Amino acid sequence: MAASPSTARAINDRLALRLLQQEGPLTAGQLKELTGLSRPTVADLVERLTAAGLIEVAGEARAQRRGPNAKLYGIVAGRAHLAALDVRTEGVALVVSDLVGGVLAEASLPIADDTGTGPAVEQAVSLVERTAKEAGADRLHTVGIGAPGLIDPATGELRDSTSLPEWHRRLVAALQERLPGARVSVENETNLAALAEQRDGSARDRDTFVLLWLGHGTGAAVILDGALRRGASGGTGEIGFLPVPGTRGLPSATDCAGGFHSLAGAAAVATLAREYGVVPASGSDPEAAGAVRAAVSGPESAAHTRFLDTLADRVAVGVASVVALLDPGCVVLGGEIGQAGGEALASRVHDRLTAMSPLPVEVRPGALGGGAVLRGALLTARDHAQDELFGAPGH
Repeated sequence: MAASPSTARAINDRLALRLLQQEGPLTAGQLKELTGLSRPTVADLVERLTAAGLIEVAGEARAQRRGPNAKLYGIVAGRAHLAALDVRTEGVALVVSDLVGGVLAEASLPIADDTGTGPAVEQAVSLVERTAKEAGADRLHTVGIGAPGLIDPATGELRDSTSLPEWHRRLVAALQERLPGARVSVENETNLAALAEQRDGSARDRDTFVLLWLGHGTGAAVILDGALRRGASGGTGEIGFLPVPGTRGLPSATDCAGGFHSLAGAAAVATLAREYGVVPASGSDPEAAGAVRAAVSGPESAAHTRFLDTLADRVAVGVASVVALLDPGCVVLGGEIGQAGGEALASRVHDRLTAMSPLPVEVRPGALGGGAVLRGALLTARDHAQDELFGAPGH
């Protein structure tokens, strides 16, 4: 059944806008070539999108032959402003961007464990307001938040957890109250990291893969056939609770101590490094990631080798369980520890998986490290804003 004229216009508009987002400013001729649409159809959509305030002349393309230069059309970046937050137990990091994702301002704020819920929420919200003002944003259209913990698939809200600060849950409501008109959404941090690695990092060529987060805590995100899988209760990938050999006891419903977290979380990795006498590399890395970086990039030594081998043994236990259940074909080692381990850690984990599992799997180091969560939150905010704003033409 043929699409109605209005539906066809909407489809063409979205196609052109998506190309402008991916490629940057394009001429009408380039849009014609990339979309396969006729010249009159492209001319109509350019006029329509310009009138709607979604695209504008962004410059001129140098003519390849005699005649006037062709106009370059680009998305009106200032049409909306977005914010992305990476919320962790120890603080919050933030970026404010324009509609195409160009970063205009960024900030971070540590929040101490003994800070009360009310003061912590006020500090975080005030940081968003100040940073938006610094970016020149009168209002924020969309705010994307990445946070640890389970997201209720029915409500989209963070589920109550005794292991996470209460201010995490209160922050979403406070932002909605203080930022009238803004769309505020929250997603699990590991899921956002996987989306970022798929769009901009190590998994750009994969429709199916698992990201294993190795940072302050552990987690996994599952992408199957291009779609993020959250599970019936939003708990897909809570690998920190996976019972594994080599720990003292078993995890409980409220505490992942005794699970995979106790083998590969940052505290466990830092303790392992001290046992082998590995001194963290100087820099801004957390202790565990710094130790892994030192073992990988420092002088080759028996201590460094044994430390990396033991760490790979531990990581492989968790990865083997994921591979046996999902057969993803590719596992990305994300987070600060995964990035610090690089190919040295990834290849060691791969060798162990080859010995343990009959299923072929590629193991790759993450490209974005700890910054993947913030990048994923920004990409998600951008997608939500563009879905809303770009749906208007043609309807």
